[in-house]
Amino acid sequence: MSIDVIVVNGGSSSGKSGIVRCLKAILPQPWINMGVDDLVDRLPPALLGSGSGIFFGQHGEVVLGEDWRAIETAWTTGVAAMARAGARIIIDDVFLDGRTSQERLRDHLDGLEVLWVGVHCAPEAAAAREFARGDRAPGMAALQAETVHKGVVYDVQVDTTHAESLDCARAIARHVR
Repeated sequence: MSIDVIVVNGGSSSGKSGIVRCLKAILPQPWINMGVDDLVDRLPPALLGSGSGIFFGQHGEVVLGEDWRAIETAWTTGVAAMARAGARIIIDDVFLDGRTSQERLRDHLDGLEVLWVGVHCAPEAAAAREFARGDRAPGMAALQAETVHKGVVYDVQVDTTHAESLDCARAIARHVR
């Protein structure tokens, strides 16, 4: 069976976006990438910083409300429909609830061939990248570095602490048929 969807999970500033760019360049077929950041960027202002939407705390915590969950469900259903229609999709995600997040996404992707990829990065390295980026809540990378992987089952795992994005992408690409 060929892979329909690649799910790339890792904490903030772990290097997922760089890996996804490299994957799109080296995989022989065309792939579309969609990520949780895309969804956040398209939220109405009323859901940013609200208890019902998505709230970013002063210490890097992310709190998700009921309205966020409803929109996330609709978005994920749409992404799965695209894959079912023949588009190859790479999902760049952050499993804030670890295994529960994976199970929720797995339910939407039922019937599709999915490659589950864990992107690890040492908390101190992710925090340094976060600081250099300047567009994330301080503390988010360190908080998420390990918690997003709790209870998650992967087909492939890479660690960007010392590895380049292209090397990680090559390791993942070996599992894509």
